[in-house]
Amino acid sequence: MISWFKHNNYPEFWKQYSKEFKQKQPKNIENTRFVVFDTETTGLDIANDRILSIGAIGIYNNIIDVYDGFEIYLKQDAFKAETVEIHGILKEGKLTKISEAEAMENFIAYLGNSVLVAHHTAFDIEMINAALKRLKLPKLKNKTIDTGILYKKLEGKKDAHFNLDVLCKEFNIPKHDRHTAAGDAFITALLFLKIISKLKKERNLHYSDLFRVSGKEGLM
Repeated sequence: MISWFKHNNYPEFWKQYSKEFKQKQPKNIENTRFVVFDTETTGLDIANDRILSIGAIGIYNNIIDVYDGFEIYLKQDAFKAETVEIHGILKEGKLTKISEAEAMENFIAYLGNSVLVAHHTAFDIEMINAALKRLKLPKLKNKTIDTGILYKKLEGKKDAHFNLDVLCKEFNIPKHDRHTAAGDAFITALLFLKIISKLKKERNLHYSDLFRVSGKEGLM
């Protein structure tokens, strides 16, 4: 067992990550670093399926920063050949793959205290949290935004339920590299900015509005 399992003596990368949330966070959209991310997995079972790849890209001041990108592939101990047709990731192949423990350390270091954005955030967050749990680490601390829920804040969209492909068509977003983690992260980043832009045209949009929900809706 790794030594940090005992008495919550967490590794240095986790201590550094936790420390960043003690600092005062910006409370406006322009000064917030958003990290839009996606995971490709062996399936949809949180407990038994595993992450195959993580792709992410940063947004700051309403601009996608292509230099602030992240993409890793994980070693596949549990391989499901039937899912390759969707994500195209083979068990072997030429891709450089790292262990789950190394992947989580790299991803946590990349995230920092940024606000996480994804389409249908709950699944991706829970897959990351499940991986962290296997390493005896706590859950992610970051605030989260689901572009699916954010879309429903637009006028006339309260009861709408659309997948990423339908929203790409509505917002005229090219679907290059669809069903790759990095590709879907970039597509979702474009969608996020387009929704934000449209919300600003409809109302005086505040930072807190991105997280405010009504009724039984939630961001997780």
